[in-house]
Amino acid sequence: MSIVNEALAPCSKCGQQQKVTVYRSINISENPELKDKVRDGSLFLWECPHCGQVNLAKYETLYHDPSAKLMVWLIPSGEISETQMQAITMHTKAMGGYSLRRVNDMGSLMEKVLICDAGLDDVVLEMCKYVTKLEMIQTTIGAEQKDEFLASTFHFYKSEGEDEGRILTFMYALDGKMQGVNIGWNVYQDCAGILERNPQIKPADGFARIDADWLSSVMA
Repeated sequence: MSIVNEALAPCSKCGQQQKVTVYRSINISENPELKDKVRDGSLFLWECPHCGQVNLAKYETLYHDPSAKLMVWLIPSGEISETQMQAITMHTKAMGGYSLRRVNDMGSLMEKVLICDAGLDDVVLEMCKYVTKLEMIQTTIGAEQKDEFLASTFHFYKSEGEDEGRILTFMYALDGKMQGVNIGWNVYQDCAGILERNPQIKPADGFARIDADWLSSVMA
């Protein structure tokens, strides 16, 4: 079930404390109207009635989509209760076939939901990001932009087309603005093949972090 509370939060502009809605648990089967708000990030935004500033509410929540068998645990602090994690992990194992992920920020939660809705594998997509970055450094990124580009984070944005003509789009920040890069379905298939040939590159049990840092650690 979805668990909804209220909490006090200070406005980032005027400092006034306001009551904001906090979703400690989000169950999409019971509250399907929340899914689009997670996908576009609006569920975590609130407007200060005093100054009109739009603020980001940072709090821990567990996103649960039973039909997709997906759970994503958003933990902004990065700290996790091992006892709680083990309890939820054992519960989902009993239900069978769940993908369990944990993220530290709203953007990563949004991305996991978009990836799932597109029918894609987030592990394969991390490999796609990795090889795409390498190729761009060799072909399109200038030396003066290299460090900034390497530090930027690729986020999956959308999938268009069908079958072999499918195009995947990643977004990233460079030179102070958002930019996009497209890859073909052949890149996704090639990266899936790389992972198949390297079975040691796989998520850990339980709520696994699947991001660029994780990929670097398992490829080291």
